[in-house]
Amino acid sequence: QVEVVESGGGTVQAGESLRLSCTVSGVRFVDYAMGWFRQIPGKEREGIACIAWAGDSTKYSDSVKGRFTISSDNAKNTVYLQMNDLKPEDTAMYYCAADRSFGQLLRATAARPTPNVDYIGQGTQVTVSS
Repeated sequence: QVEVVESGGGTVQAGESLRLSCTVSGVRFVDYAMGWFRQIPGKEREGIACIAWAGDSTKYSDSVKGRFTISSDNAKNTVYLQMNDLKPEDTAMYYCAADRSFGQLLRATAARPTPNVDYIGQGTQVTVSS
């Protein structure tokens, strides 16, 4: 059984940082590219970052470029999203996504709504107060 589990969400003030983690089990982690999506209630889900399985290629949406960093640790089957200089408009449910195709996650990044991917987690809430 495949599990994609996010953690690290919370409530912070504008300008602060958070690091989200996502652990994948039930599949060979290195076979999958990973990404992060987010969704604000009432709005379409947005792809914000992705990373190739080798960790050598990343892409970011314009809304987070320069503030967020995606990274992965294949030994821990975990992908991270370091979020700095958080803004109230970053408030959303954040989802971790896995797909065998890095191209699919590249298409998903900055797409709204995001296309279907192989696996997606239940989400972790991030709230940024002004």
